[in-house]
Amino acid sequence: MIIVPLGVASATPTATRHLSSVALWREGEIHLFDCGENAQMRMLQAGLKRSKIENIFISHFDVDHYSGLIGLLSTLQLQRREKPLTIVGPKGIKKYVEWNFKFANIDLNFKINYKEVSEDFEVDRVIDHEDYYVEVRPLNHTKFCMGFRFQEKDKPGKVDAVKAEKLGISEDAQYKALKAGEDVELEDGTIIKSYDIVGHPRPGDSFAYITDTKYCPNSVKLAMNTNILYHEATFSESLADKAAETGHSTSIDAARVANEAQTKLLVIGHFSARYTNPFVLLREAREKFFPAWLATELRPIYTDPAQEKGIVQQKVYIKEIDDSQGKSSGSSRSKRGSDDKQKRFRKRKGSPSRGSSDRGSSSSRGSGGGSRSRREEYPERRKKRSDSPRRDQDNNDHNQGTSRPPKHITPRTPFDDFDRF
Repeated sequence: MIIVPLGVASATPTATRHLSSVALWREGEIHLFDCGENAQMRMLQAGLKRSKIENIFISHFDVDHYSGLIGLLSTLQLQRREKPLTIVGPKGIKKYVEWNFKFANIDLNFKINYKEVSEDFEVDRVIDHEDYYVEVRPLNHTKFCMGFRFQEKDKPGKVDAVKAEKLGISEDAQYKALKAGEDVELEDGTIIKSYDIVGHPRPGDSFAYITDTKYCPNSVKLAMNTNILYHEATFSESLADKAAETGHSTSIDAARVANEAQTKLLVIGHFSARYTNPFVLLREAREKFFPAWLATELRPIYTDPAQEKGIVQQKVYIKEIDDSQGKSSGSSRSKRGSDDKQKRFRKRKGSPSRGSSDRGSSSSRGSGGGSRSRREEYPERRKKRSDSPRRDQDNNDHNQGTSRPPKHITPRTPFDDFDRF
């Protein structure tokens, strides 16, 4: 299971952040949680194929969480998709999609299975697949909003092949039956119990997507014992009143949910545009819970890095240009170019000119006092050289004191030594 944040902005995009959307890759399939504006473009840039989308989950009807849905569905239509698609969302999502395509006079080539969720419910399993299921619970926002839990079902334990061979198991069908929990009868009538050959079931991986909510018990229930919890952190603790007023969480709220749910990894996203440096939010979250990480757009998060690294490869990088650096580098280049034009080399002091080199060398050989005359001519140079060790010692003594401020050291990013990123 691989989690790829496609957009981590809240309400309004910035130059480097896009509106809410998170992709979950599993076994070649993609499950999309929210579909903000430009979500399909970010999928391309992340190296994810839009044709592999199986399910789309819309948490609520704030425009920044579903504004990219119609464009994505139109692209799938142009790609001549035939495979059915499932869309899960609040009641009214079907009416919204069908009205838009009726207005554009478009008949979709593929079927859309709608799963609409009404407000009066406590918990619902909206997807129940052979290998996984998706559970939804209502959250605490200014309007009806849902959180999601993607849960893989327990995987069969490993078969002890050596023991099975000793007991007479030789056919593939017998191994499959044992792994499925069924007992096998041999030709001589011996019954081989599944629990004698197969180990304990392995728990499946899990992911919780919780956005646009104040702290609430349902957030904890959705995130309980998950491998990865993606939780919104729109504001810092200093704006807790603003968060409560708008129905959002602070970074401290996200850490509280992670602590109570005992999740393995907290990833915070959905940042307000006022935070040009989201590490302020990360620092607050890490004071209450660790490990906690920032959601970085297009950077994959792995549940099993050893097996999953390299499957999803980012295609582009977006970086904001620092105007001050650009101006300074441009001015330094222009200054350097003007200096090159005016640069003139001067000859060394005391060195003879090219025309008098022969005369100077012959006179010095004849008299033998050329070096002595130069020492007498530049006595101040010898004095500076003799004083240089003392000056160096004074500088060293000065550096050892506390009057000189320490040099600024650029901190390492939190992703340098983390295996999941």
